[in-house]
Amino acid sequence: MESTRFLLEVRPRIPTALNRLDDLANDLLYGWDRDVRRLFRLLDNALYERSGGNLKVLLRRVAQSRLDAAAGEPAFMDAYQRVVAAYDAYTSRRPVAEVEPLCAAASCIAYFCFEFGLHESLPLYSGGLGILAGDYCKAASDLALPVTAVGLMYRMGYFRQRIDALGEQIADYVESNFDELPATVVRADDGAEFRVRVPIGADCCELRVWRVRAGNTTLLLLDADIDDNEPSLRGVTHQLYGGDVVTRIRQEMVLGIGGVRALRALGIDPVVWHLNEGHAAFGIVERCGEFLALGWTPAAAIEAVAASTIFTTHTPVAAGHDLFDAGLVETELGGYLDALGVDTDWLLNLGRNGCDPCLNMTTLAIRGSRYRNGVSRIHGRIAAATERHAWPEITPDENPLTFVTNGVHLPTFVALDWIHLFDTRFTDWRSKLADEGFWSCIDDIPDHRFWSLRQDLKAQLLVEVKRRIVAQHQRNGTAWATTQRVIGRLGGAGDVLVLGFARRFATYKRALLLFNDGERMARLLSDESRPVVLVMAGKAHPHDEPGRTLIREVYERAMSPELIGKLVLVEDYDLALARLLVAGADVWINTPEYPLEASGTSGIKAAMNGAINLSVLDGWWAEAFDGTNGWAVAPHDPGMSAEYRDREEAKDLLDLLEREVLPSYFDRHDSDAWVRRAKASMRTIIPRFNSERMVLEYVRRFYLPAAQRAARLTRANGVEAQAFALWKQQVAEFWEETFLRFAGPVPAVLADGEPLELAVDAGLHGLTPADVRVECLIGTADLNEPPVSFAFAAADAIGDGVWRFTASLRPPFPGLQHYRVRMYPHHELLAHPLEMGRMRWVAANPE
Repeated sequence: MESTRFLLEVRPRIPTALNRLDDLANDLLYGWDRDVRRLFRLLDNALYERSGGNLKVLLRRVAQSRLDAAAGEPAFMDAYQRVVAAYDAYTSRRPVAEVEPLCAAASCIAYFCFEFGLHESLPLYSGGLGILAGDYCKAASDLALPVTAVGLMYRMGYFRQRIDALGEQIADYVESNFDELPATVVRADDGAEFRVRVPIGADCCELRVWRVRAGNTTLLLLDADIDDNEPSLRGVTHQLYGGDVVTRIRQEMVLGIGGVRALRALGIDPVVWHLNEGHAAFGIVERCGEFLALGWTPAAAIEAVAASTIFTTHTPVAAGHDLFDAGLVETELGGYLDALGVDTDWLLNLGRNGCDPCLNMTTLAIRGSRYRNGVSRIHGRIAAATERHAWPEITPDENPLTFVTNGVHLPTFVALDWIHLFDTRFTDWRSKLADEGFWSCIDDIPDHRFWSLRQDLKAQLLVEVKRRIVAQHQRNGTAWATTQRVIGRLGGAGDVLVLGFARRFATYKRALLLFNDGERMARLLSDESRPVVLVMAGKAHPHDEPGRTLIREVYERAMSPELIGKLVLVEDYDLALARLLVAGADVWINTPEYPLEASGTSGIKAAMNGAINLSVLDGWWAEAFDGTNGWAVAPHDPGMSAEYRDREEAKDLLDLLEREVLPSYFDRHDSDAWVRRAKASMRTIIPRFNSERMVLEYVRRFYLPAAQRAARLTRANGVEAQAFALWKQQVAEFWEETFLRFAGPVPAVLADGEPLELAVDAGLHGLTPADVRVECLIGTADLNEPPVSFAFAAADAIGDGVWRFTASLRPPFPGLQHYRVRMYPHHELLAHPLEMGRMRWVAANPE
């Protein structure tokens, strides 16, 4: 009979002198506070590594003797006291002036997201969306902006990736031991677990709530894996991006409906609700139900809810937008909607995109919000065009969907070596993150110091890549001689140029574009006088067969005789590896298919560390590139065939690599040219693309006006919301019969100084002149010159619902120009002038 092993964990008793270690270990502030992490490394560095940086686990497993000894070590106690003092100061800091109006007692910003990537010790993320959400939470904490983030507590986060000897991606799902995570169960006053309930189909799903502290930000995470639930419901929060469409709609019900209920039950009263993607859009329905219970009409309820709701969309790729069949919606939400006092058709109409009968969660989020944005200038334009159905008579360039370009949390992703240098040379840098003028100080760093630091970071990266590759090959049974060839350039003598490419393996990200001309790429990588290594990493969704095929093809190339040792594929790309890659790579490469890269942030992280981008002009890079701070591949016309675009853009990419990148690095004279470009990369990108700038932009443009509008619409039991909703209904009813036509001469020539006199007749069909705005737009052939707007004034009632509007204006431009006249609904409570999506243009001259 074989013996059985039983786990036993002997936990130390924390000495009184070190009792604040527990606070530090249970606050994810350690994810971006290097001093906290360094303190725990001083306790037991080897255990820190084995614990994966999870300070809660480390504190439970460190030897009692080590804690007792540390309590008596003057050096450790000095570090401990400094860290605790800094922690207390940080968690009690006052908000910056700009966010103070949002900091009333018991109020907050509610931030909903399907995933959060704050640190690898809390594995609730898969990629860019989660990392961005984590960076948002960190920046909000730094600003002392009161944010309560809402998500799901997955038993299994995203998978751990192994790549076998054939290049196949193996997905390993590891269940988290919640007791070891930096999270605590929320409990009622009597000590019982706090619960919320969400109706799902004919059942009711009980949800446990976990609280995570991340500095000044709180995360509430909902967990369905409790004994009181049926097995089918317990699995709802089992796996991030796992299961079928039924699981997905249930996850989104738990996030949206359950998230709102959890906040309400805990006495948290958000003034603004930010939906980071459409996954949480059912929260809009739940909040409408609160107003319906007060006797409001559904239309007025939507106005009140939407007034305080911000929606951020993150992808132009169709697969990133959830669609649910009407039958599934009825099955899963029918009973819930009946209890609210509305039917399934009401919900489907809110979330229907054109003639598609499905519930579109992006559309639901758009109609249930009044502030919407993409995550870069290009993405904002693409999203506005994609979602133009919400504003059918407005051109995409004018509709209300705008953009806020993503940012990166600098303290998380900038290497510790840079932090030390900044602290030494630029002591107030943390308060100047968005000050473009301040960051000219990067140019003051001596070139040799800059170059030396960059080389040290590269060496750290190569050591870790080598360690991972050796471990992977040993597991796969690879011959040691082969492994030595693979790692040949990762630790030998001499300088090596490191190219970095790390992101999700999806076809539109074109991981193989560099190898479109395989022979030329092999030649560039094989020049022993100019040694180059291309380090690639990334995961494909387990159900994405084309993405998994890409990984297999990259691996096969990496093991081919031509590229072995020059191309390295590193498995299990996660936050820890990402921090090393973006810090250590010399050049960061991104090759998306334009315009499908919504933003991309890995290149921002690399640039903040002094790497130089070599990327397609899409997403954030199209805004950042200025000719001095990197290299850019101009995308070809999307109307061309994919084959043609790939071939031409790959040629441009390799031309830059061969003619500019390699000579600049290897033919440098005292590294001047390379360092100048690397400094320009840091100097121009740090202040414009950090997450503090991003959060403050949300505050200024969305949060403050949203809070003000929502307060106005909800006061006095929604008198103004009811009237506003009725006005919108009247506009919708009468608009189809409206018209606009010239009522006088249409001048084509004017003498300088002569006014342009215009008169139009507007058929308002039951509306009044106060319900519309009539304006003249004057512009030139220069598309970069925005047109100038002039308002008409209502003059006389012509009869039968027709009103005459007149304008007398001075043309703003000399010479040839053009003018257009239009009319659209107008009301002071509209969040955007063209929110109604209706427009009438004068089409032709009168007869």
